[in-house]
Amino acid sequence: MKQVPPGSTIGIVGGGQLGRMIGAAAVQLGYRIHIFAPESSGPAADVASGWTQAPYEDGVALRQFADSVDVITYEFENVPSEAVALLAGLGHVQPNARALAIAQDRLLEKSFVADLAGPTAPYAAVSSRADLTDAVARIGAPAILKTTRFGYDGKGQSRLMDDAPATLDRAWAEIGGHLAVLEGFVRFEHEFSVILVRGHDGAVRFWDSPGNVHVDGILATSDVPAPAPVLAQVKQARDIAARVAQALDYVGVLTLEFFAGESGPIFNEMAPRVHNSGHWTIEGAVTSQFENHVRAVCGLPLGSTRLAAPAVSMRNLIGTQGNDWAAILADEAAHLHLYGKNEARPGRKMGHVTRLYLDEASEP
Repeated sequence: MKQVPPGSTIGIVGGGQLGRMIGAAAVQLGYRIHIFAPESSGPAADVASGWTQAPYEDGVALRQFADSVDVITYEFENVPSEAVALLAGLGHVQPNARALAIAQDRLLEKSFVADLAGPTAPYAAVSSRADLTDAVARIGAPAILKTTRFGYDGKGQSRLMDDAPATLDRAWAEIGGHLAVLEGFVRFEHEFSVILVRGHDGAVRFWDSPGNVHVDGILATSDVPAPAPVLAQVKQARDIAARVAQALDYVGVLTLEFFAGESGPIFNEMAPRVHNSGHWTIEGAVTSQFENHVRAVCGLPLGSTRLAAPAVSMRNLIGTQGNDWAAILADEAAHLHLYGKNEARPGRKMGHVTRLYLDEASEP
């Protein structure tokens, strides 16, 4: 690939906080940012020099957008894969459309990773209420029913604590009767992420894996170093993630989430993008996930992913927690990131705060 030099324009599909942070890293490197999104504005507007407002299905607008930029990436996986495929046909798009299509479908995603020898929780496809009865009979309860598409931060999911018909009726109704996958529960003590960046030359670099804690299906905290049981499984999880990146001919930042199981890592899901559990890398690593994503998609040399401190902690600010900015800033070790969102709704990510612990005695 020919390098896309600073001074060029990077097109980002999606204008949310991930686009904002990718854009901030790109601007630091001397790039311009042009956003394509159905909204008229968003968190990324503060760093963008251009903004195209149009539906993702608007082929004419997508073509005009592609003509106005030098390289294209996307900030989240709920962009229609057809739109990314169209853009890919017009020019350089990374990560590629195949990676997006696989990550958008939980059933396809699990089978793809399983084919690469990545352990997963037991799962079964569910396309009807009758299928759900059969799937629970095979997998058992408790289990979790997830729509195959467009679910994140706990959305599109329903927990089944037993196999009573009323429980199954409720779960099927809660996901709207959409095509789904039933996943059996697995025993685990910790959740963690493998966050990697892969360049056009196939070079792969990993950040330290954070231990993650979710509350109500939403990531609450990510801490590095992760607990000891996680550290014992990171190498095996990295091997799985590297196989996935290689099989997809992936370029950019890729995240795989795992459970630390009793006998090894168990794959949960992947995100073909920069990831919430890697936000700590802005201050906590020599090169952040956002800068390395820009470097990768532009064909630049990758930066070091080494830790910038012995320990790092990141906490999401959900809903009204973003209003605590004054107290957060009173802590001289805190690095506050607010995303510029106007309305603090319950469950909405309004920002995050990162703390670096510069000596082992002060680790969280």
